[in-house]
Amino acid sequence: MTDHAGGSPGQQVLFSTSEEYYPAAKRELLDLYGAEQVTVDRLGPDLGRLSGEDVRLGQVAEDCRHRPLAFVKHLTAEVARLPLETAADLDAVAEAVQRVAGGPGELALQAWVSGQNPLPYETAELAKRCTAVLAAQGVPVRRAGAPRTLSLCVTQSGLLLGMATTADQLSDWPGGRSRLAKGRDQISRAEFKLEEAFQTFAVVPPAGGTAVDLGASPGGWTRILRGHGLTVYAVDPGDLDDRLRQDRGVRHIRTTAGEFFRNERQQFDMVVDDMKMAPELSCRIVLDAAERLRPGGMAVITLKLSPQRPVDTVRHCLALLAPRYRVRAARQLHHNRHEVTVVAERR
Repeated sequence: MTDHAGGSPGQQVLFSTSEEYYPAAKRELLDLYGAEQVTVDRLGPDLGRLSGEDVRLGQVAEDCRHRPLAFVKHLTAEVARLPLETAADLDAVAEAVQRVAGGPGELALQAWVSGQNPLPYETAELAKRCTAVLAAQGVPVRRAGAPRTLSLCVTQSGLLLGMATTADQLSDWPGGRSRLAKGRDQISRAEFKLEEAFQTFAVVPPAGGTAVDLGASPGGWTRILRGHGLTVYAVDPGDLDDRLRQDRGVRHIRTTAGEFFRNERQQFDMVVDDMKMAPELSCRIVLDAAERLRPGGMAVITLKLSPQRPVDTVRHCLALLAPRYRVRAARQLHHNRHEVTVVAERR
């Protein structure tokens, strides 16, 4: 086992990202910290390691939130590394976990695989065994929601152990892989994107307020907004789900977003935009929406990306929004595919 706890000049920070957008995450980190000052190594399809003399998990997390870095989903500080032959022995893994996971208070324990699992057991068995060992030591263990989280990440070369506070890991899901259950009333899978954004960025929609949902059909995001108590103007030439058509809190406007803002004088508390269009155009429509959004009102936008130059596209879009909005978050979430979700407040 290689132990990284204490004494090192800098922390080794493990970061999760989308497999396809790993190069974008790497570029963001190297642009920010400098290729001469840090190294970024790929450990798995969706996992990398940031190393450097001045690297600290807390600062990386702060930069991911506020710079923002859009393609890093999850963070943890590497505290131990077990080669494959050691990691294959659950007893040896349990001993390593005991060494690094001591300390008072509750602990969350999360296990996941980057790529194919080369070990002779599944992550559920790994988590169960380590949870039992820690519980026997008097360490209360949960799956999520504890002040600190022990991450057990399986790669082709072995097992990585990471430790982070809930705030510093960016997402309280294993590797940032949010798993939301499909509800009985779900209209579309797009609902997961808005739900994950609300959870990840601690967005509290203004209950009793009024929202506009741009490109609403068939109504998934409208349904989520109604569940938070908002009256919704659902803007889309297409049809809404029959259940929403019966809802008096939904006003379906059969027109385009541009035409809507040219004619509408209603003031809104929130605007959401999941329209399938070029990201710069989507941002310009949200800028138009600022004229109808109350100061401090919230905007949630998904930027539709192509694999070409995604970092430049996101930076350009955030610059477009900056004169009218304060960006609270911009990140590629688990339920985004070729997208980045932006949460912003009207200035």
